[in-house]
Amino acid sequence: MTRASIALLAGFATVGLTQTMFVGSIAAQDMTFSADEVDTPPGDAATPPAEGDTPPAEGDSLLGDLVNQGTQAADQRDVAPRRTEASEEIFAIQQIYALRNSRVEVSPSWSFTINDQYVSHQAPGIALNYWFTNVLAVGLNFLWYGGLENESDLNFNVRRSTRLAVPITEYQLGAHLNFTYVPLYGKFAMFNEYIFQWDAYLVGGVGMMRTRPVPVIDPEIRQFDFGMRVAFNAGIGIRVFLSRWLAVFAELRDYMYLEKLESLNVSLGSGRQDPATWIADSPSFTNNVTAHLGFTLFFPPSFEYKLPR
Repeated sequence: MTRASIALLAGFATVGLTQTMFVGSIAAQDMTFSADEVDTPPGDAATPPAEGDTPPAEGDSLLGDLVNQGTQAADQRDVAPRRTEASEEIFAIQQIYALRNSRVEVSPSWSFTINDQYVSHQAPGIALNYWFTNVLAVGLNFLWYGGLENESDLNFNVRRSTRLAVPITEYQLGAHLNFTYVPLYGKFAMFNEYIFQWDAYLVGGVGMMRTRPVPVIDPEIRQFDFGMRVAFNAGIGIRVFLSRWLAVFAELRDYMYLEKLESLNVSLGSGRQDPATWIADSPSFTNNVTAHLGFTLFFPPSFEYKLPR
């Protein structure tokens, strides 16, 4: 090997050793950490801006744009004008429109039977109630039927064509003691302009009815007198107030009692003249379902609230 070759190889070896030492120095520098760098997680430390650099404005980033848009929208809401100014005084709990407590109620009405297809029972009536609480009342109602009833054409035509008769009854009057309870009350709007107060009530009681059978089996001989019948009644109704002292109402009531009907058997000979054979052997349970329509007057007309709002 010549001296030139030996010198060239020595040069390459010196350069390689120098590069190895340089890379090792760099690796040693990269693996050396300070105490601050160990405690701070990667990516959390902010890189300070270089000297002479200008920090970015809020509008130059996406987050800044969102913040600016939210601020502008809030400013627009704050400066937007209101359409109307509410000046009405509103209470969380409204007072009842018409108090009934310690008031007297007078209710004229007109009634008619809706479940008897053989005879029509119509009657004017009047009710008198005293409200000892705002939802409970005790009172009387009176109905007069005399002279206003008439037999239906159905019963007359059936009797004439088939020779079959249905026993019917005539009413004269009715008087009843009643208790009234108001479980529901509220208000409703009509035509988007008028507001009406209403209440729904239950009514029931006991009284008497004066009735008699109508002779249709043997009318040439039989004649009946009016008699007293113990009657119970139960019903529901709704009342709509036109003012604090005037209201209209509709009511459905069932008057229940035991009725003595005409006997369907006609005795021959002298037995035909015996009144004891004119009445059926056992009384029949009768339901007189009646609709009442009328108006209500409350006295005194005015009242004063004694409870706080």
